[in-house]
Amino acid sequence: ADRRRFLALAGALLLALPACASVAAVTLPRLDGRLRVSPRLHPGLDGPGGFLKVRPEGWELPVYVLRDGADGFVALSPLCTHLGCVVEVEGSVLVCPCHGSTYERSGRVVRGPAERALRSFPTALEDDGTLLIDVRGGER
Repeated sequence: ADRRRFLALAGALLLALPACASVAAVTLPRLDGRLRVSPRLHPGLDGPGGFLKVRPEGWELPVYVLRDGADGFVALSPLCTHLGCVVEVEGSVLVCPCHGSTYERSGRVVRGPAERALRSFPTALEDDGTLLIDVRGGER
């Protein structure tokens, strides 16, 4: 009975984790149209393959920040360019749950029906390690 109860609880927790992870985003203020992210304060950005959702204050949707190599970062809109569904990061790719469009972590389309890359936001790494993300172009 204890084993069954443990397995049921463990299964419920595993099912809940992806849902929780998919909605969690760090809300950040926009200063001069830019977000400031300190990668060292966000373990999700540690090393290649890292990922973090940041939500500019006042925006409905987050911006996906992806670690690109040792010192590079990419900031992408989560909106699929096919019909506007929200894509999810799945390891080395971003996948649209609506029609299966698949994107590289750079935002480039690798499988349709989408034909255009995900919208990207300019990034710059300051000398102190702070990542600047320029979101002045707006949410959409």
